[in-house]
Amino acid sequence: MTARYWLETLGCPKNQVDSDKLVGTLESDGLRLAATVEDADVVVVNTCAFISEARQESIDTILELDGRRRTGAELVVTGCMAERYGAELAEALPEIDRVTPFGVSLVAPPAPEPSESPEAVPVTLGRTRPAAGVAPSDAVETSNRFDLLELPRPAASAPWAYVKVAEGCDRKCGFCAIPSFRGPQRSRSVESILTEVETLGAAEIVLVAQDLAAFGRDQGKGSRQIVSLLDAVAERVAWVRLLYLYPSDLTDQLIDAICRTGVPYFDLSLQHVSAPLLRRMRRWGDGERFRARIDRIRLREPDATFRSNFIVGYPGETEDDHDRLLDFVEEVRLDWCGFFSYSEEEGTYGATLDGQVPASLVDERLSELRQLQDRITAERRDAMVGTSRTVLVDRPGVARSTAEAPEIDGIIEVVSDLPVGEFADVTITGSLGPDLVAASPEITGHVG
Repeated sequence: MTARYWLETLGCPKNQVDSDKLVGTLESDGLRLAATVEDADVVVVNTCAFISEARQESIDTILELDGRRRTGAELVVTGCMAERYGAELAEALPEIDRVTPFGVSLVAPPAPEPSESPEAVPVTLGRTRPAAGVAPSDAVETSNRFDLLELPRPAASAPWAYVKVAEGCDRKCGFCAIPSFRGPQRSRSVESILTEVETLGAAEIVLVAQDLAAFGRDQGKGSRQIVSLLDAVAERVAWVRLLYLYPSDLTDQLIDAICRTGVPYFDLSLQHVSAPLLRRMRRWGDGERFRARIDRIRLREPDATFRSNFIVGYPGETEDDHDRLLDFVEEVRLDWCGFFSYSEEEGTYGATLDGQVPASLVDERLSELRQLQDRITAERRDAMVGTSRTVLVDRPGVARSTAEAPEIDGIIEVVSDLPVGEFADVTITGSLGPDLVAASPEITGHVG
């Protein structure tokens, strides 16, 4: 009987790419996707460990799936929590049968014969939970390593797909622990990325990395290669979108390249606008420089869309810092914004700083910012009513234009009989907060 798997993915788009590649390894090992968690022989959780809320969600998901899996099914945990915490995770959650860090096979090798190791832990699809006398850390699998970044993956199951172009990060931002467990930046070759793009067969490709604009800097060629990569991908697909651009690396050449693709979507990792606080974050920039860069892009491309994320409550954030951020959000009027409370991460510079902001005050600041941005987003969406947009149909009745990144932004409701995977020209007839409603479609085909 064919063994079946269930894979639950948490966290960012980069984790989704990892999961797609893990699916490829599972299926090459002969497993097939289960219809439900309860039907699976092995249940895999690809975890996130970026901030405390993400870790709690990962733990909650592990415990939920443990309660749902059938008797005899294995529970395997991989991803950022497995890499960062390893044995600690296995010890804290005995429900887990096996912890597999990055690039470790989810299907464990066969167990030794009893004569070789009488006390060995039995293995079916993976290691079962430790037997009496076996340390919890032994549930951490470290054999059968492979390069997850370069693994092949199945064709896209949606009209769009994320493609991870690099792993790790060379920056030392004060709030971020990613370099400590993802390692320094390691860029892929342009050829391997283009091969993956062609294999996926998607109408839209979303390029992702921890430091996307720095792609290629680590390969000893003296300069970044993101512009040439973007041009090459744009020759192969109808839409190409970039996520997570460090603002100091948003050069005029890169801005021109993004606009050339026909998807003028700028996801800028700003984090704050107060210069003193950004210095404490070990980040570049300030509100005036960010505003000037955004204004220049809007002059070049009036239809440009902007997204960013901001941290609230970083140690030392004052009322003046908060007011500067409020003023920036009000005046610059980004299309999409995420606001997150600061999470103290072990081993980071931020964890050594004084000036902790009380949780109650962080919550107040978050609420104020989110209410402001919700209003701005709704107003910017209202302004689109009556305009014509080209959309990509993601699933029956749901589409997106170049102004909406998949999974993180709003959607456009369209008539349900528009073919999935096709492009259509529509007229925006209404708005519902972050979402839009469209009518009068004209199918333009699957381009790319």
